[in-house]
Amino acid sequence: MLFNELNLNPKLLRGIAERGYTELTAVQERTLAVTLRGRDAAVQSQTGTGKTAAFLITLFESLLGGDAQRWRSALIIVPTRELAVQIEGEARLLNRHLGFTIGCFYGGVGYELQQDLLRKGVNIIIGTPGRLIDLSEKGLMKLKEVGLLVIDEADRLFDMGFLPDIKKLLQKMTSPRVRQSMLFSATLSRISRKVAADHMNRPEFIELTPENLTVDTITQELYHVKSHIKLNLLLGILRKENPRNALIFVNMRHSAFKLAKKLEINGFRARYISGDLPQVKRLKVIDDFMTGKFAILVATDVAARGLHIEGLEMVVNYDLPQDHENYVHRIGRTARAGNTGKAVSLACEKYSEHLYGIENFIKMRIPEKTAGLDMFATDRSLEYAPEKRDRQDGGKRFGSGRGDGKRPERSGPRFQRRPSMA
Repeated sequence: MLFNELNLNPKLLRGIAERGYTELTAVQERTLAVTLRGRDAAVQSQTGTGKTAAFLITLFESLLGGDAQRWRSALIIVPTRELAVQIEGEARLLNRHLGFTIGCFYGGVGYELQQDLLRKGVNIIIGTPGRLIDLSEKGLMKLKEVGLLVIDEADRLFDMGFLPDIKKLLQKMTSPRVRQSMLFSATLSRISRKVAADHMNRPEFIELTPENLTVDTITQELYHVKSHIKLNLLLGILRKENPRNALIFVNMRHSAFKLAKKLEINGFRARYISGDLPQVKRLKVIDDFMTGKFAILVATDVAARGLHIEGLEMVVNYDLPQDHENYVHRIGRTARAGNTGKAVSLACEKYSEHLYGIENFIKMRIPEKTAGLDMFATDRSLEYAPEKRDRQDGGKRFGSGRGDGKRPERSGPRFQRRPSMA
């Protein structure tokens, strides 16, 4: 179905066309068929399928719907500042010919600019729970005036412990019978369904591809490798594939910093983001990555959801995620909006036990690849190890000889797979 076949306001259709949208994705078609009729919807959709445009188009069309609706403001609740900023950018593109005021509200920055914006009036509010509650309790944000509500990345919000905050915000709003509400989540968990049932008006549950949570256009690969030569394999893969850009996931904050530093020493332009990085700096790193100022971003799961990177070619699970759902969120950063991409996972002895749960969750075995000797590259960061500089042993190399120009040994026997999936 084409967007120009929808009975939308001509100015909104113009913004959609200028954004480059022509044909509706499955989630857009299913969602808009419900929400453009004013109905509530709880939507499960795999990442990268166009859900942001689906709810923004609904909000804009409703706000354009006539004098009786113009008093209503729209509120979009998101888990992270990064996602808020990205949705704001998308909303501004669609708003080119509409003239609505859009505001982004999150913590980690001063209140003054956000307070001034609220005093002038905002049609579409995008924000994180903590800052929304703060502004509401100060009397600056009138949640009773919210007639259109979107809860985006609901599963992420609940995983991060925001459920009490979400309930607090909902209690300050008008009755679900008065407002229109939409909830979007990669997986409609028990908590998501209960929130929808308790705080929405008879929502229609829309579940897309529930049996296939990974995007078909992602090429998935799995390598079994020992921890001490995992970096050698990563370097070899990056040099062989030579992606224009790549997002590499690790499980620990300190691992993100260390891996980014080692990649830089080995000649790759790399930066990192993690939960303990200040928000202003984190956002700057993401902006620089999106504009191509460096090629490789190392991240913890703080970036696994809601991060939209145009044309991301490769995702690498340097550490297999401990939460099997995060596998889907991680690899979903590539192959978005119909593009293709590659996801490579490295299963070492430390995290290989999580593989069984991941494959059960996605209901498929990740295709295994065997790394030959030519796939391993020398790690030059060993030459910079402080303990090596201090060693008084006549200049002998440390460890297994990695970094001495010799090819590493094979990683040994592959880890035993658990028998079969449920």
